[in-house]
Amino acid sequence: MSTVWYILVLAVIAATIGYVAYNFVRIRKMPEGTKEMAEMAGIIRSGANTFMKTEYRTIIIVVILLAAVFSLFVEKTSGITFLFGALMSSCACVIGMRSATYANVRTANKARESLSIGETVKVALRGGSISGLSVQAFGLMGLVAVLLIFGNVRHDVVGGGILTTLEGVNPTIMRVSTYSLGCSLVAMFNRVAGGNYTKAADISADILAKVRNDLPEDDSRVPNVIADFIGDNVNDIAGNCSDLLESFVATISATLMIAVILFQQYEGRFTDTRAALEGVFSGTIMYPILLAGAGLLSCLLGLFYAAIKNMSNNPSRELNLATWISAGLTVILGLGAAAVCFANVDDAVLKDTYSWTASWASPWICAVLGIGSGVAIGSITEYYTSTDFRPTRALAEMAPEGEAFVITKGDAIGSRSCLLPVMVIGIALFISGKLAGTYGVALASLGMLAFVGTTVSIDAFGPIADNAGGLAESCHLDASVRVITDRLDAVGNTTAAVGKGFAIGSAAFATVSLIVSYVGNYSSEMTLNIASFVVVSGAIIGGALVEYFSAMLTDNTIESAKLMADEGDQQLTPEVLAGKKAPDYNRMISLAARQALKKMLVPSVLAMIIPVIGGFVFGVEFVGGLLIGATIVAIPRALFMGNSGGAFDNAKKYIESGALRGYGKGTAAHKAAVTGDTVGDTRKDVVGVALDIFIKTMSTVANTLVSVFRNFTLIR
Repeated sequence: MSTVWYILVLAVIAATIGYVAYNFVRIRKMPEGTKEMAEMAGIIRSGANTFMKTEYRTIIIVVILLAAVFSLFVEKTSGITFLFGALMSSCACVIGMRSATYANVRTANKARESLSIGETVKVALRGGSISGLSVQAFGLMGLVAVLLIFGNVRHDVVGGGILTTLEGVNPTIMRVSTYSLGCSLVAMFNRVAGGNYTKAADISADILAKVRNDLPEDDSRVPNVIADFIGDNVNDIAGNCSDLLESFVATISATLMIAVILFQQYEGRFTDTRAALEGVFSGTIMYPILLAGAGLLSCLLGLFYAAIKNMSNNPSRELNLATWISAGLTVILGLGAAAVCFANVDDAVLKDTYSWTASWASPWICAVLGIGSGVAIGSITEYYTSTDFRPTRALAEMAPEGEAFVITKGDAIGSRSCLLPVMVIGIALFISGKLAGTYGVALASLGMLAFVGTTVSIDAFGPIADNAGGLAESCHLDASVRVITDRLDAVGNTTAAVGKGFAIGSAAFATVSLIVSYVGNYSSEMTLNIASFVVVSGAIIGGALVEYFSAMLTDNTIESAKLMADEGDQQLTPEVLAGKKAPDYNRMISLAARQALKKMLVPSVLAMIIPVIGGFVFGVEFVGGLLIGATIVAIPRALFMGNSGGAFDNAKKYIESGALRGYGKGTAAHKAAVTGDTVGDTRKDVVGVALDIFIKTMSTVANTLVSVFRNFTLIR
């Protein structure tokens, strides 16, 4: 019976990929605009493609080496599924990035031709939907394929690698775990390298244009500007796609692992109800797949509706409508999926054995809690980062007082913004745990990500609109075009900030699920003694590692930005400033790529090495503490980074829009706001987004190798 449902989910995936292909072809057929626009878009596209190709030369080597290690020493087929996870993640991010490099110039041209906000929004959202739907479709397709090819998840098998025999290694769970880990590795590389590329270019461009030379923001005379355009695609599109795909896959994987752990925990205690337990086990395996498929169908319908309806001149309302449709349909279809999976199983087993207080509806309620948490975190993030609300406006009003006031106020906004999202996460985890135990916690995390296709689509809208505005400026289009693209860019800044808040929230849920799964994999009681000195020592070190990781990324970015600013200064000769000669864009693009790739490997590998060393040297409990400490420190840290950075960015744009009377572009207040934006750039687009993947990758590695740690530990 489960195979029938898998095929149904695959049918939804096929329809989604067909719609993605249709949108891609349709965007390609749209005109690019003027000759100058086509040339500039070609430079951006070529630079982004070249960077990705160069980056993947390193990624492929690392992936192949790790795949060999998994197959040889952990589980025979786990290397194949690890490769498959890396492949699915790569497909989604490359397709998303390529579509964005076609959609940006066509968005600018639609604004030029139509002078209509509604029509322009449609083009940008169509381009973003390619990214978003690809994330959910490819992530789910790979996981379903693993289950179909290698057999459904089972609870009664053991195995080991080609060269080893390990106790307690469940091959089917290992395949799911290594598939997720393949996604995690690609996400980490893309976020670290892409973040360094885009923010080094962005910071150096702002310094050269706005601070040193009083030039417009996206002036094509500044060579760093073009590298910044490219960076928007390799980080905000490709990096974000792989990031959210990894979260989506990790939550499903954690849910499946917890389902196996729960069955193994109860089967020995209730031998007289084993048949009923088998029925519950089958349902707990099927429900996350069906919920994810229902979410994908909901996203497809929501984005299709947005594509065919007449758009108003209120972009925020149109984007929110697509989100609400997708979330609402996911809630309805998720209830139907719960009825299919659990309505016919033994109710006594659900309530008495599994302690599901709302019987078969418990998993659905937990998923709804996750969906509601995602919407709530997005709304809270919007409040603290949008120019429509008081915090960001108050930050802009501090700009006339100077840089110190801007930075201090921005830090306060970032710190204040952490409490409510963390409370939402904590309360949702508490209630879902009470409703359905650890399985409910995992379902809450999956619920938040069940409509990730729409979330990523709207997030990708931001960098596409940003690029469109940059092209309008650098290609000297009429001021009326820039008015439209600026409107979309402002909305895009908010959607990007909301997307980062969503990514952080989903990372928190996903990591908690993975930690629960990790503990269950080595403790039959599913408990971790947090009073143990072993656990506490791991937790302290885990928290400190988050700070070290943040510092490493910040140092790398600012060093690259300085080199690029110096290079840009050398290129800004009198002939270039007079417009008589074009700067050497390729040289700047090459410098940005070299720096990003040079500084990519160590931070990316760090997240994988830390739990490995901890597990082999200090044991499984130490790694459990490591994961808890890192997660507790990373969640508020990432929220602070993302929200303060978003507020800095929009406060600058608030001043640039002329909303702060007497303090427009070029004034001292504007330059103070630019300084704040420069500080915020590294926070929101490098550190904050990478912290999500840092804690998820560590947790995924720990889950994958927990059985190995049990067999081989130096200090016992």
